[in-house]
Amino acid sequence: MKRVPYVLLALSIAFLGWSCWTFWDMRQGEPQDMARDRDQAVTAAKNQLAALNTMDAKRVDQGLQSWLDSSTGPLHDELKRTRPESRQKIQKAATTANGKVVDAALTALDRRSGSARIIATVRIEVTRPGAAPTVERKRYDAALARTAAGWKLKSLTALPANAR
Repeated sequence: MKRVPYVLLALSIAFLGWSCWTFWDMRQGEPQDMARDRDQAVTAAKNQLAALNTMDAKRVDQGLQSWLDSSTGPLHDELKRTRPESRQKIQKAATTANGKVVDAALTALDRRSGSARIIATVRIEVTRPGAAPTVERKRYDAALARTAAGWKLKSLTALPANAR
């Protein structure tokens, strides 16, 4: 009977150690990694959507490079292929646009394949020569891919204003 308190004490200490280790391991594992990846994908998508809706008519080449830096895969290939035509159109229009993501939400995240989807609303202030600035609002569905440089947009689809 004299050993029972010592056995109970040893079991209590073992249970406490196991509980602490389990709690620590849970805080380091999958849920934290998922939250980190989600936050990184949303932040990257917001920055890249803003970049793809921004153009300074006085710095067209810099803006076009920003578009390429924000993209990967098919979107990157398309932007690269149409760069000369885009440069010509932007220079001719002499229009400046400043995009800002108003709201965004991650709709899918596959950490294993390094892919994600996001929907977003972008507010774009457009300034045309000799005219007062106007504001446009656009909605997008975008696919992202994780690259060595972080999350990048790989496809971008404009959604109609009345889409749900």
